[in-house]
Amino acid sequence: MILGIDTSLGTAVAAIARDGEVLADEQSANPLGHAEVIGDLLRRASSAVAPTHVAVGMGPGPFTGLRVGIATARVYALGRGVPVVPVPSHDGVALGVQLADALTGTETGRFAVVTDARRREFAFSVYDGLDDDGLPVRLSDAALSPRDDLDARLDEIGARRYDATSVSAAMIALVAARALDADRTLTGAEPLYLRSPDVVAAHAPKRVS
Repeated sequence: MILGIDTSLGTAVAAIARDGEVLADEQSANPLGHAEVIGDLLRRASSAVAPTHVAVGMGPGPFTGLRVGIATARVYALGRGVPVVPVPSHDGVALGVQLADALTGTETGRFAVVTDARRREFAFSVYDGLDDDGLPVRLSDAALSPRDDLDARLDEIGARRYDATSVSAAMIALVAARALDADRTLTGAEPLYLRSPDVVAAHAPKRVS
């Protein structure tokens, strides 16, 4: 069983069986207040399961929100003695889009997952189809674009735009399950912030002679 956690947009926690059956799915759409709600969502989602892995969305997303989800996933996994599986958050959105289209017989084609990066910018990743492991084929890693420039950039590469307002923790867990089955690593252990945090360390105090 895999526990999925994502705080790149709202806050979401889900538990799935290795075959993809969703056992629990808890979420809060509030883009703020991650620390205030994640404990309760985690308790409810994990109350009836014993996870063998914890999948966590690594962004892109705001610094504070991502830090809450990733820290929670790591601490929970440490307490359970199970590994953490990092997943790009946009991969979870992409798989959800592709599975939904497959159910309706819709041809997905090339598309871009787009999320609000604030500061008048969007974060986007481009996808086209599923590979032999059932994972979204990512044509470009997450990048930032000024809001006014994004549509033109997507037109140049022939990608349909998909604006995501939430990330499904169940889809994060399902991406992780497929990656584990294929013995693949989708991203590293560092969060995908895409830009530096607003707060920086203070300079060292000046020497007094």
